[in-house]
Amino acid sequence: MTQAKPTVATLLRDEAAFIVAAVTTAILMTVGSGWFAALGQPLVTAGLFVWVFGVMLWCAFGVVRHADGLAELLGEPYGTLILTLSVISIEVALIAAIMLTGEANPTLARDTMLAVIMIVMNFMVGAALLIGGLKHGEQAFNLEGARTFLAVLIPLATMSLILPDFTRSTADASFTPLQAGFFAAITVALYATFLAVQTRRHRSFFLQPGDDGKHAETGHGHRPPRSIGYHGLFLVLTMLPIVLLSKKLALLVDFGIGTLGAPAALGGVLVATLVLSPEGLAAFNAARANRVQRAVNICLGSALATISITVPAVLVIGLVTGQKVVLGLEPVELVMLLLTLVLSMLTFGGVRTNMLQGVVHLVIFAVYLVLIFNP
Repeated sequence: MTQAKPTVATLLRDEAAFIVAAVTTAILMTVGSGWFAALGQPLVTAGLFVWVFGVMLWCAFGVVRHADGLAELLGEPYGTLILTLSVISIEVALIAAIMLTGEANPTLARDTMLAVIMIVMNFMVGAALLIGGLKHGEQAFNLEGARTFLAVLIPLATMSLILPDFTRSTADASFTPLQAGFFAAITVALYATFLAVQTRRHRSFFLQPGDDGKHAETGHGHRPPRSIGYHGLFLVLTMLPIVLLSKKLALLVDFGIGTLGAPAALGGVLVATLVLSPEGLAAFNAARANRVQRAVNICLGSALATISITVPAVLVIGLVTGQKVVLGLEPVELVMLLLTLVLSMLTFGGVRTNMLQGVVHLVIFAVYLVLIFNP
């Protein structure tokens, strides 16, 4: 059941994130553009970072709210799929904007994808399983759904982030134009096949055991949704300021990393944190409500969509613009990715989860963070 047509006051309150972001974007694109020339002043830099990052994060939560509205109207697995694609689209838009307008950074996409995978499959999965395990003991999920995610995720992660380290056609861990075009095409084809399985042929694989899938469990506590058109329109509008502000955030992140002497991979972690914060909250709420299948769909779906959408996008941008795109991981990162994939196979190899599995994933994430600063 949908709500009545919103009043102006209700609309202004509900869409405050979009309004504030639109005003912020207008200011920073016009009179405020010169402020970024004063980044040498610590207070100015810190203030701009808090402002831009805070507005973009607020918008990200707004995007998820509208995605949840569509999720409740359309039901599962479409609800979780819309949420995942909305969040990953923000990530791709951020990377694309930085690639097209910022300084060349061949490892930006790789660092961001790895950060997303580590945050999603270790921190988000670990925290969700720990939260659910502490409250409910063991939690049931659909084994076939988890296995389907991993069956596609593992080969795509291997081909995208590991294989480039071992090809001999280039001097670094990148693809030749022929390889880039081929891997972009097969990635899109494989993900399209997965979506057909998820939404049509084997839709039941991705539902909570005993669920009919007619209604999505958003877990955000928002008022009932309005209409598909309303939420679809404002989902796109709320994403737009995030994309437009991405270059400003990139300038601040690059300056801060360079000034502090922080590792370059930290930029990918910041982008991933911005993108995944609202989705992580959705996964935690689902686990707390004993809907661990939704948490599994969100986490594994985000990791899969990150590779399936980001890799083709950055490879195509690289081919069109002539920019080099380095996807192959460094040895330490490669070990962490392999460890994460093996651990995920063990975690989702049964039909029930518990808090111990969550703690192990969180430990792996802590190791990843330490190795960023002390490789």
